[in-house]
Amino acid sequence: MPLCNNFSGNLVVAVALFFAGALYIFNYQNYVNTLRTTQYPVDELEAALYTAAAGNNKTVIITMVNKAYVKEVGRGSTMLDLFLESFWEGEGTLPLLDHLMVVAVDQTAYDRCRFKRLHCYKMETEDGVDLEGEKVFMSKDFIEMMWRRTRLILDVLRRGYNVIFTDTDVMWLRSPLSRLNMSLDMQISVDRINVGGQLINTGFYHVRSNNKTISLFQKWYDMRLNSTGMKEQDVLKNLLDSGFFNQLGLNVGFLSTTEFSGFCQDSPHMGVVTTVHANCCLHIPAKVFDLTRVLRDWKRYKASHVNSKWSPHLKCSRSWNDTHYIPRL
Repeated sequence: MPLCNNFSGNLVVAVALFFAGALYIFNYQNYVNTLRTTQYPVDELEAALYTAAAGNNKTVIITMVNKAYVKEVGRGSTMLDLFLESFWEGEGTLPLLDHLMVVAVDQTAYDRCRFKRLHCYKMETEDGVDLEGEKVFMSKDFIEMMWRRTRLILDVLRRGYNVIFTDTDVMWLRSPLSRLNMSLDMQISVDRINVGGQLINTGFYHVRSNNKTISLFQKWYDMRLNSTGMKEQDVLKNLLDSGFFNQLGLNVGFLSTTEFSGFCQDSPHMGVVTTVHANCCLHIPAKVFDLTRVLRDWKRYKASHVNSKWSPHLKCSRSWNDTHYIPRL
């Protein structure tokens, strides 16, 4: 009996030690895994990117807004409202809002983004740089904002995230994910097809994070120093035309206006159109008016599935003659 009791006691102790050891190994492994997956320090941009890209293969949709984009035009919608409504009305687009990161360049835009419970990031600007009000096409502040945008995307690519960049004046009517070739390094929209060269438009593009695209964006951003008065889109076009893309070995695609449409060249087929961009338009009130008509046309198509022409972009076509237009503050 004493020998049996001693054996039982030793067995209990051995079992207890086994489970204690297993628990220690389990907790230690969890601790190691936590260290491996945690990056210190995690800044606000990384936190916003991480949550927006979750479950989407490290791909994040990025748009940029300022105060002018979140203020109502007259008694109508804001540009941001129309942009978000297109995700609501589009086919297969609503889930994509989970992967949208809104970059705000001022406090008003950031507060509005937070109010709408989106993934928000407030981009800090240096003293003396005002990006708050409306920046009319080709103004000095407009050009500055475009370069700040390029620098931000470069930072995002360096962090290992793939990017679908979209201007806020782009209506998302269908999910572009099935229409984009994710194996290409970069795909970029154009203003028109069937013309000489590629009339690229940086208002919508997809770019993968790799050494080639990071080198492209670094070179692109560095060229701002020798490109006074030029918008970043024209500088990128020059890099394309000069053969720099080929030197880097970039695989680049250009998105047809049949699917990735815009006011410069309407898509004739509502059955395949994916996005509609208010390009070839000077200011926000004109964009809001004509994009509201785009969404109205789209709702009619969804109800009938009868292909028809888009409503004329009257305000945008006339905006270039608004010589006395005062930018919104």
